[in-house]
Amino acid sequence: MKTILNTISLIILFLSFSIILKGQVIFDLHSPDERILVHVKISDKIEFEVLYDSLVIVEYSEIALTVDEKTVSKNPKISKKITHSKNKVIFPVVPEKNSRINDACNEIKFYLKGKYVINFRAYNSGIAWRFESSVKNDVVVNDEQVDLHFPENSHIWFPEETSFFSHNERQYLYEAVNQISADRFCSLPALVESAHGIKVLITESNLKDYPGMWLKGTDSNALKAIYPAYALEEDQTSDRDVNVSKHADFLAKTKGDRVFPWRILAIAENDGELITNQLSYLLAEPCRIEDPSWIKPGKVAWDWWNAWNIYGVDFRAGVNTETYKYYIDFASEFGIEYIIMDEGWYVLGDLMNVVPEINIEEILAYAKEKNVGVILWVIWKTLDDQWEEAFDQFEQWGVKGIKVDFMQRDDQWMVNYYWRVAEEAAKRKLLVDFHGAYKPSGLRRAFPNVITREGVVGLENVKWSKKNNPDHNVTLPFIRMVAGPMDYTPGAMINAGEKNFAIRWSEPMSMGTRCHQLAMYVVYESPLQMLCDNPSNYYNEPECMEFLSAVPTVWDTTIVLSAKIGEHITLARKRGEEWYIGSMTNWEKREIEIDFSFLSEGDYTIDYYQDGINADRHASDYKKVRTTISANDKMKVHLASGGGWAARIY
Repeated sequence: MKTILNTISLIILFLSFSIILKGQVIFDLHSPDERILVHVKISDKIEFEVLYDSLVIVEYSEIALTVDEKTVSKNPKISKKITHSKNKVIFPVVPEKNSRINDACNEIKFYLKGKYVINFRAYNSGIAWRFESSVKNDVVVNDEQVDLHFPENSHIWFPEETSFFSHNERQYLYEAVNQISADRFCSLPALVESAHGIKVLITESNLKDYPGMWLKGTDSNALKAIYPAYALEEDQTSDRDVNVSKHADFLAKTKGDRVFPWRILAIAENDGELITNQLSYLLAEPCRIEDPSWIKPGKVAWDWWNAWNIYGVDFRAGVNTETYKYYIDFASEFGIEYIIMDEGWYVLGDLMNVVPEINIEEILAYAKEKNVGVILWVIWKTLDDQWEEAFDQFEQWGVKGIKVDFMQRDDQWMVNYYWRVAEEAAKRKLLVDFHGAYKPSGLRRAFPNVITREGVVGLENVKWSKKNNPDHNVTLPFIRMVAGPMDYTPGAMINAGEKNFAIRWSEPMSMGTRCHQLAMYVVYESPLQMLCDNPSNYYNEPECMEFLSAVPTVWDTTIVLSAKIGEHITLARKRGEEWYIGSMTNWEKREIEIDFSFLSEGDYTIDYYQDGINADRHASDYKKVRTTISANDKMKVHLASGGGWAARIY
């Protein structure tokens, strides 16, 4: 029976019926649980609407693809339609949320005359569609139309952008959809809330050889897709900034025999369902690495955020061999898998020219002796210019990964650059962490050595702004993190409340409490998770290091205990035989109750870290408690303003 369920069957299934009216045909496609219904209307164009429990959450919206100046979906002639259902289990190489993912959906494919297909899928957690083509020769994609119409009184969390040249590091503006004017646009993912409270998150997956999708307003209840056009000329103004100075009037030059990116509408009745949504991963291309067993998630001691400000040592701290040995000693002592050597280790513009203060061979030999991997930061353009010799050198040195920074684009050429880096790094058994990056769009499944990426307003921003406040921190998991892992870089040991926070470059602090930072290691998904602060500070916090040295970076099970976007989140995650809980609040203090019924039978030891009684005045104040717990227990937890709570259960 299981074999039958796991086999894609080419039968008419969940295509409930079709209605033929006045030259148009409406096809129905249900999710496996039948709560989501997609009406696909085909007339002189292709449109669809989405209902959730009979409530319209997306009104009829047109989609179209224009190739070689011909709109292939205009007056479409359907040669055949095929539906199928699948229900199987996927075991991800890098299990961000769960070590097993159920992949169940119903699908309908419309074969259009002209060698094109439009493919719709309905999952219990949302819908997706894409175009496919089987044209023999290369083609030019002029445009892809996605006009999403939402009901009256819909609102959006809008990550507004000002240019396609962007790190995609944005905060989320909550506004009525019809207040987004036609001259405003945003990157993805973006989250729409219907008048009924149902959430629709817009993103994409399997983005390859194609530009990324963005959204613009229309002065109405609709949002329209836009894309960075094909790059004709570039303007390099520094070692890292390469802007497109001249665009073509089309999106991509590409193969005619291909599939196009999946457009995703992730649907959630309650906010917590966004946290467990896996559509970005499920719709990506399967793993291309034949033997990915060498890919090792873990934690990283990071140097740049804390400005190499170690203390209590007999040498001058900075970008030098002695300082990096200190980082390696720290990582080795606490079982931290990696250190990063960030900007400063090479003379900018030449990856082959290591600065004289650094003996790279000595550092790498020392790290190997201490069983600590080294990851090297590189500027993307310099890597591209010195491609073969740089990768050869990294492989010869025995580094474990590269942090590739400042791409700031997702036009077709740059999207392909990500794939080139991923593939070349995999050949050399190197992890990749993309910074200055667009959102995750499926690459991490095809090449799981792409283990995390930025594209998020992360903790580095506290060095120059007040963007990383607790309100922002409890919004990210419901929007940005739905697309995939985010390298937020938590772990600050100097913490401040709203009134006491100060912007400092070399000895930065975080906004919110110490426990707010600790909880991020459970709430925020990043299989390569940073410890951003100074090892000297961590040495002064042995209780916190008990937690930080133990907490995993990948998970077998994720359970949402409570969640409300922009307000609070509490997750329980399991790895092996241990459970971890992370709880975070915005600037509002609050009481929450944690129900431990997710535990199996028996008694457990729990070490939990709670905001101290004076955390509202001194944000670093916390209390560690060890006690026993069972599945029958409940615990009331107080979260201070900007506070958190973190626990290890074993």
